[in-house]
Amino acid sequence: MENTKMDIEQELQKLSNRIEFLREKIKKGEKHRIPELVELRRKFKKLARQKMSSLSAWEKVQLARHPKRPHTIDYIQNIFTDFIELHGDRKYGDDKAIIAGFAYFEGEPVAVIGHEKGRDTKEKIERNFGMPHPEGYRKAIRVMKLAEKFRRPILTFIDTPGAFPGVGAEERGQSQAIAESLMIMGELKVPIIATVIGEGGSGGALALGVADRVLMLENAVYSVISPEGCAAILFKSQENAPQAAESLKITAEHLKKLKVIDEIVKEPLGGAHLQPKKMYRLLKRTLRTNLRCLKRISTSKLVKKRQEKFYSIGIFQEA
Repeated sequence: MENTKMDIEQELQKLSNRIEFLREKIKKGEKHRIPELVELRRKFKKLARQKMSSLSAWEKVQLARHPKRPHTIDYIQNIFTDFIELHGDRKYGDDKAIIAGFAYFEGEPVAVIGHEKGRDTKEKIERNFGMPHPEGYRKAIRVMKLAEKFRRPILTFIDTPGAFPGVGAEERGQSQAIAESLMIMGELKVPIIATVIGEGGSGGALALGVADRVLMLENAVYSVISPEGCAAILFKSQENAPQAAESLKITAEHLKKLKVIDEIVKEPLGGAHLQPKKMYRLLKRTLRTNLRCLKRISTSKLVKKRQEKFYSIGIFQEA
C-alpha cells in the first residue's frame, strides 16, 4: 500500500513537471500543444483526487514535512515585494531559523515573520532545521514592536518542529523568550494574521501564532507535540506515531472544529509542493481578504477580540 502511494506521488510529480513545461511552450506560441496539456491536466486531476481522497492524519504529517513543500522564504519571494530582512536580537546574536523584516503586500507596508527550515543540507544546518533559539524569538519580538510603532500589520508564517531544546538555548532563556512573544502578541495594537504553512510544533509554533486570524493550509499540521514524541511517551515506541497522529487531532479539519484556527486555506490538488505557484495565489487571496476585514476593526476592539479568542480555547464542560 505504501509503495502504491509512493508511485502515485512520483507520477504526480512527473505530470506536474510536464504540465509546467507545456505551459511555457504554449506561452511561446506553440498552440498545437494545447490538446496534450488538456489531457495531462485531466490525468493529473484524476490521480490527485485518488491520492487525496482518504488521507490519514499521519499521511498529512508526511505532506506537511514534504521536502519540496513551499517554505516561508518562498512565500516571501512570491507574495510580497521589496522585502528587507532584519537581523539580530540586540542581546546575543542572529538566528537564521526565523526570518523577520518588512515588505510590501499589494502596495501596503507590512511586517513579515516566519520559521525557515532550509532546503539543502548546508542551509538546513544553518537554519537549525527550523528550530529557533531564544534569540530568534527575541528578533521576532523586536520586529513586532517596530511594526506596532509604525502601525504596520504583521503577517507570520509557522513551519517548525518546535523550538530548539538544547542546553544552550535553555541557558539563554528559551522559555522566557517564547512566553514574552505570546504576551506581546496578545497586546499588539495592529492587525495580526498567522498562517500555518507546514508543521506547527508546540510552543515554538505558538510563539508566532497569537493572531487575530489564524489560517492553516489544508495539509499542514498543528500540535502540542509531534506524533513521534507523543508515541514515545505514551507507547514507549515511535512506531505508534500514526496512531498518535490520529489521537492528537492535528489536522486542519480537526482544529477548525475545535476553534483553534479560524480558516482552512485550500491547497492545489496533490498538495502545495506540486503546484507552488497556484498555492501562492490562493494564500495571497486569503491574506488579502482577511487583512481587509481586520483593518475595519478599531484598535481597542481588535486587541479585545484577539485576547477573548485565545482565552476561550480549551474551555470544556463535563458531560
